[in-house]
Amino acid sequence: MINPFRVGKAIYLRSLERADAPVLQRWINDPEVTRTLLAYRPINLAAEERWLDDLYKTDHDVVLGIAIGASDQLIGATGLHQIDYKNRHAQFGIMLGDTREWNKGYGTEATALMVAYAFETLNLNRVWLHVYESNTYGIKAYEKVGFRKEGVLRQDTFREGRYFDAIAMAVLRADWAAAG
Repeated sequence: MINPFRVGKAIYLRSLERADAPVLQRWINDPEVTRTLLAYRPINLAAEERWLDDLYKTDHDVVLGIAIGASDQLIGATGLHQIDYKNRHAQFGIMLGDTREWNKGYGTEATALMVAYAFETLNLNRVWLHVYESNTYGIKAYEKVGFRKEGVLRQDTFREGRYFDAIAMAVLRADWAAAG
């Protein structure tokens, strides 16, 4: 394992390095990957490198790479964003960029590792997200980790020529601890 931060059964989370920029850039420019993300514009390598350089300058975002334990292959990234230490909550995000590794449980495992980090280390009380209604695999993964649907943001996002609802979901520390 290369610089592991949180270790799961099949994957581990690690810091992202500037050398990861070309891989991240390729994923962000892949419409199949970004169809479930807010990203909608192409990004060049210099912009991705700047983003990585700035990643560790704030206490309000924690972004980590997702790597397969057996091979150290980087397959995605996940993070906690807009961390609010007073109200003890953060927004969760995940991108599995390597489409060959989809539907293998890696996203669910990465989500569980980040939620555990949020509650056990950062002492947060709530982790929330918005997910497009069409992202059924994502919704199932979030529910497995303990996220519950809280509401619907009607016609929240315009993608592929139409509007999509976004589902607001969250997991509370108490619910997560009870399920654990």
